[in-house]
Amino acid sequence: MQDYQGRFIALALAREALRFGEFKLKSGRLSPYFFNAGLFNDGASIGALGSCYAAALAQAPFGFDMLFGPAYKGIPLVTATAIALALEHARNVPWAYNRKEAKEHGEAGVLVGSPLKGRVVIIDDVITAGTAIRESIDLIRGAGAEPVAVALALDRQERGRSEQSAVQEMAAQFGLACVAIVTLGDLIAALEAPRAGIVTAATAPTAEQLEALRAYRRQYGAACG
Repeated sequence: MQDYQGRFIALALAREALRFGEFKLKSGRLSPYFFNAGLFNDGASIGALGSCYAAALAQAPFGFDMLFGPAYKGIPLVTATAIALALEHARNVPWAYNRKEAKEHGEAGVLVGSPLKGRVVIIDDVITAGTAIRESIDLIRGAGAEPVAVALALDRQERGRSEQSAVQEMAAQFGLACVAIVTLGDLIAALEAPRAGIVTAATAPTAEQLEALRAYRRQYGAACG
């Protein structure tokens, strides 16, 4: 496990952005865990999260020219990631985000930030139905730029509409690469063999919760990951 992956898991557990229990998803499935990036809601935590995204992107096997964050959760994520790339990896990358509704006065339009151009990475937390990603792809292509990848905090590795995961479906449909800070597989491995500083007695799931994670993956895990 990479250092930034351990830092992300520790942070998500400490901030209760990653919780264990029973949660009903939009798909109707009952999940034994839930991830809410909205709980990285202060300067220290969103800065640390941006650092993890930047570390994952810094070693990604594709080139990119700028970042895009889908409204609304993607806005702080793309901002924090751009800052971390500049401060920690000496990459001063432009970024942009969209409004949910077009502004009709001042700088009219739906896009805010740097003009979309070149090879663009979309920054999001997780992919469920993929609606925000599809809208982002349309915006990016409509501006004449090229969406090349999606960067996620967590890849649930969960079947979408087929035997593939939602991430795999998006990659196949739109030709996008995907980089995730961690996958469900990474998370389970970290919980099964906890390392000092990542999982503590206070944040660790119970044995029953950990087995529920394994069972959920056996039932809904994607055929290829």
